[in-house]
Amino acid sequence: MDYVQITQKQRDEMLRAVGASSMEDLLRQVPDELRLKRELKIPQGMDELALRRHLEDLAAQNSSADGQVCFLGAGAYDHFIPAVVDHLAMKAEFLTAYTPYQAEASQGSLQAFFEFQTMVCQLTGLDVSNASLYEGATAVAEAALMAANTTGKREIVVSRGVNPDYRRVLQTYLSGMPLSYEEVGLKHGVTDSQELEAALEEDTAAVIVQSPNFLGHVERVETLARFARANESLAVQVFNPISLGLLKRPGEMDVDIAAGEGQALGTPMGFGGPYLGLFATKERYVRKMPGRLVGQTVDAEGRRAFCLTLQTREQHIRREKATSNVCTNQGLMAMRASVYMAAMGAKGMRRVAQLCFNKASYLANQLKAAGVSLKYPKQPFFNELLVELKRPVEKVLPEAEAEGILAGYAVGKDYPELGNCLLVAVTEKRTKEEMDRLVSVLK
Repeated sequence: MDYVQITQKQRDEMLRAVGASSMEDLLRQVPDELRLKRELKIPQGMDELALRRHLEDLAAQNSSADGQVCFLGAGAYDHFIPAVVDHLAMKAEFLTAYTPYQAEASQGSLQAFFEFQTMVCQLTGLDVSNASLYEGATAVAEAALMAANTTGKREIVVSRGVNPDYRRVLQTYLSGMPLSYEEVGLKHGVTDSQELEAALEEDTAAVIVQSPNFLGHVERVETLARFARANESLAVQVFNPISLGLLKRPGEMDVDIAAGEGQALGTPMGFGGPYLGLFATKERYVRKMPGRLVGQTVDAEGRRAFCLTLQTREQHIRREKATSNVCTNQGLMAMRASVYMAAMGAKGMRRVAQLCFNKASYLANQLKAAGVSLKYPKQPFFNELLVELKRPVEKVLPEAEAEGILAGYAVGKDYPELGNCLLVAVTEKRTKEEMDRLVSVLK
């Protein structure tokens, strides 16, 4: 069966153009054991109606968070998304926008990114933000590279409380560079400050901690940042943007770089993406910041205008001299975050954070009353609880799913010593009735 319909003459001409006498001659360099000896198992084509039905049947096999009660977290959260986010962000003017190289034709997009940067700075308490990165893991990796470029040092010290996926991406980034990676362990669910202090060396470029960390606990960021500062290293905090409605902002704790995942700001969980990398830093480091920065200026007639500023750090401009290979931004996701933050405002962001914390506290109390304990009950949390089960997690999760509940994330795959623990996330969407149902399953 021919899937690409060409004539024999056309085939012969193409073979001659590449210096082959036949198809067999063309494929000779492919080992025989790797050659497919049969036709591809591709079904016959469908008309549009049949294809649409087929795709709907495939989609119906998915089990979404909308059809179940979702207590999953671990970096992606089931938050409420106001209708205005979809209404504005899905406008064709924004859907077609990519990289606004021509400022004269991209004022709308540039202004949107400028407003995004402004709100991220207000959220983090830092001086400058870029126009976004790919997702949280990339933002953390770029923070490490920026710290190395800024300090001239070669070692990156990372808390084991940082999202395991972020740590894996960071290790991949560093694997081809003259940079070393050292991991600091946890003690009672938070970064072991004594181990971290001992790990600091003269060549340490950055200390990276996450707060709230992957296990849901609020870290002593100010203390850890003080250790970094005393060692002339940069302090990097991985943050949850919603938590900053209640917790101290990175800038208020003298953090040098804040990096995080912006999915919670108006983006659906969406099978893991596309997501949004948030990145902010102190003004003194702006020339080492990755990605692009949109600036405000005036045009020839003195009117307010916007342009791309300081993009010479990127590889498409500076090639091997660039400080970052990131030469784009998550425009559509940044637009969603901008609409979300503008619609919520400071009071709305604080209200969402307060609801998450209050509901998580209610669940913690109900679990305790039912005889289900937190692994580290003395550690402060925001909206995620590390629950210690008396039965194997792999048995509890299917039971909960049979009740229409996604009970949480099994952390044992990333932390073997916590094999009987479940990470349960609570957002403003969870109701008292849903949390009570979860307690009845877990107990």
